[in-house]
Amino acid sequence: MCEQPQKRPLPDVDAAVRAIAHPLRREILKWLKAPRLYFPPQEWDVERGISVGQITQRSGLSQSTVSQHLAVLRQAALVDVRRTGPFHFYQRNEAAVDALTISLRDQLQNQPLTPL
Repeated sequence: MCEQPQKRPLPDVDAAVRAIAHPLRREILKWLKAPRLYFPPQEWDVERGISVGQITQRSGLSQSTVSQHLAVLRQAALVDVRRTGPFHFYQRNEAAVDALTISLRDQLQNQPLTPL
C-alpha cells in the first residue's frame, strides 16, 4: 500500500529556524534537494522520496537519532513523508523551504534600523 505524501502548510518561521539550527538537519535538507547526487539507487524511485534507511546510512548515525531529526523537520513542515508498507520515504517540502527563505530574506533585509 502506497500513501501519497502528506503535504502540509507552509512552516511557522520560528519553528523552521529552530529545525534548521542543527547542522545535520541542514545536511538532510541538502541531501533531499538532490537525492540522486547523495544517495545510491534504491529499490523505489527517488520521486517517492528517500528512505530513512538511506538517510541513516549516509549520516552514519543510529536510525533512532535520524528519525528524531526527521521528526523535527517534519513538524516544521520542511519535509513531507510518504509511507509504503513499513517504509517511510522523505522529500523536501520545496514550497515550505522557499517560503522560509523568502520570509527570512524579507525579515532580515527590511528591518528598520534602530538608533543606538
